[in-house]
Amino acid sequence: MFYHHLQNELWKLFGKKRTYIGFGAFILAQNAMLLTFRLRGPQSDLQRVLAGNGYLASEYISALTVALFMLLPQGVLLMPLYAALVGGDLVAKEAEDGTLRMVLSRPISRVQLLLVKWVAGVIFSAVLVLVLGGTALGFARIWFPWGGMFAYMPGQLFNLMGAAEGLKLYGFSHLFMTLNASVILGLAFMFSCFNMKPAAATILALSFLFANLVMESLPFLERYHEWLLPYHFRIWLYIYANPTPWERIVQSLCVLFAFSVTTFIIGVAAFQARDIKS
Repeated sequence: MFYHHLQNELWKLFGKKRTYIGFGAFILAQNAMLLTFRLRGPQSDLQRVLAGNGYLASEYISALTVALFMLLPQGVLLMPLYAALVGGDLVAKEAEDGTLRMVLSRPISRVQLLLVKWVAGVIFSAVLVLVLGGTALGFARIWFPWGGMFAYMPGQLFNLMGAAEGLKLYGFSHLFMTLNASVILGLAFMFSCFNMKPAAATILALSFLFANLVMESLPFLERYHEWLLPYHFRIWLYIYANPTPWERIVQSLCVLFAFSVTTFIIGVAAFQARDIKS
C-alpha cells in the first residue's frame, strides 16, 4: 500500500512540466559559469593560487576542479530555491486545487499521506542533486581536460588529489548535498502543511534560510554559528579536507537529521489540526 501511494506521488511530482524548469535553469547557469571561468578572471586566479603554492596549474585545472567550483554557488542559491519551490507545493498546492479532499477520502491516514509525500520529496532531492552534479561534471569535461582535483575554500580547506580519488569524493559529497536539499525541502513541506498558499510556504522557507545566512555573516554572532543551518550544510565540503574531520561531519549530520524529523513532526501536527473540508 505504501509503495503504491509513493509511486502515485512520484508520478504526480515528475509528471508536471514545471518540475523540469529548475533543471533547465541549472543547465543555463552552469554553462554561463563555465564561459565566465574560461574567459575571465577565475581561471587566472586559480592558476596564481596553484603556482604560488608550487603546483602545476595544468595538472589541477581540470573538469573535476571546475565542476566543484560550479557547485559552490549553485548549492547556496539555486538548489535551495528549487527545493523550497517543490517542497512548498507538496501539500499546499493540492489543498489549493481541492484534490486533497479526494485523496483523504481514500483509506489512508493523514500521517501516512504526509510520510509518502515527504519520502517523494526526498527522492526528488536526490534526483535534483544527481542531475546538478552530473551535468556540472559533464559540461566541465567538455570545456576542460580530465585530471587531478584541487579543492579550495578560503580559510576552510586546501587539498589536492588524483583524478580517481577526486571522482570518488565528488560522488560521495553528493550524498551530503542530498541531505541539505532534503532539509530545505522538508522545511518548505512543513510550512505547506499549514493553511497557506504554496508561494507563502516557499517564501517562508527561503526567508528562514536567508535569515540564517545573514546572521552567520555578522561578526558578533560568530560564537553562535553552530546554531545556524549554513554551518551544518557545509559538511559536503569537508569531505574534501585532509584529514577528513569526521567528528565535525557526524555532529552536523545529527543536527540535520534532528531538524528534518522536527519539521516533519510539526508539519504533521499542523496538518492534523486542519479542516480540509472547510
